[in-house]
Amino acid sequence: MGPLEEMLLEIKDTSELMVDLAYSSLLYNNRDIAEEVNQLDARMQELENDIQEMAVQNAVEDRDIKKALLIIRLAQSVGEISGAAMKIADVVRRDVPPHPVIQLSLRETDVIITAVTVGATSDLAGATLGKIKLATNTGMYAIAIRRGRRYIYGPDQYTMMMEGDTLYVRGPEDGEQYLRDLANGTVHLEPKDLK
Repeated sequence: MGPLEEMLLEIKDTSELMVDLAYSSLLYNNRDIAEEVNQLDARMQELENDIQEMAVQNAVEDRDIKKALLIIRLAQSVGEISGAAMKIADVVRRDVPPHPVIQLSLRETDVIITAVTVGATSDLAGATLGKIKLATNTGMYAIAIRRGRRYIYGPDQYTMMMEGDTLYVRGPEDGEQYLRDLANGTVHLEPKDLK
């Protein structure tokens, strides 16, 4: 896969995460998650600009204007999706109370999306998702990991978690606090939980 294809995949994954986080921030009135959507939007804008520049550069080299135009339109369309996610998150960032009908319709789900940061004393630091059996032990599934400015989308059992990583997880609300305690090192897994 070339650099342009990698950026297109990243822009798609980023917009999906933004939509998930934006709805979650609204559902639980979570300002931290709404702020994360704002940070992701900045990355989306960088990616969109880079994709447009690379598409134009490729068009100059291979004289395929239609392909460049298609890529630019695709990037703009995905950018519009992320813009809509920003508007949803902005409701929370500006402390605008959502309409009660919206709250009721969103609360019909028993699945939440939340973020936790891996602490130095956590069992998660330096372990893979498979070794920890995150889904089995907490009920929460990792949908993305932020490591510095880099995002790892769709992490699998071989993905290593590091101190300072922010895990974006989806699962039942009753698993959130246990995962939070596990991530900050307040609670540790029993050896039987690692088998």
